[in-house]
Amino acid sequence: MTLRLILTRHAKSSWDSPAPDDHARPLNGRGRRSASAIGGWLNDSNYTPDLVLSSDSARTRETWALIEATLDQAPDQVVWLKELYHAPAQTMLEVLKAAGTAASVMMLGHNPGIGGFANMLAARPPRHARYRDYPTAATAIMQFDAARWRDVDWGMGSVVDFTVPRDLGVT
Repeated sequence: MTLRLILTRHAKSSWDSPAPDDHARPLNGRGRRSASAIGGWLNDSNYTPDLVLSSDSARTRETWALIEATLDQAPDQVVWLKELYHAPAQTMLEVLKAAGTAASVMMLGHNPGIGGFANMLAARPPRHARYRDYPTAATAIMQFDAARWRDVDWGMGSVVDFTVPRDLGVT
């Protein structure tokens, strides 16, 4: 069986926001355009998740809402997890291993954890100049030759696609 992971960093957030703290910071205009573009790319490429596991921050929630609005098919479940807020790669792996039976999982998170996670999961990183630093709204599609998420480990992922908003014309 092949499992698919959609790994997305939240879109660009607003540093000028009057939000009371980092957790509450919303997206800025470019971030909203980027999230919608990523959603359109996912939908057009038939990369739709069965399950979404996301940080519970305002910017990941807003990123997901804009992505979801572009999808023809909504996922079966969306789970907001406090432990994914600024999570290190190891925590992200532990959360993924507990994903259950969904064949396609999307994880939404923050750097530096999500970039490290993407790099550590990939057997071979793509030749994209932005993969290593994983900018805002960067999205990787990985496949794993495994029957269960609990069997997934470092270096097992095949990166089948990767994009950033600039690749989709968002500036």
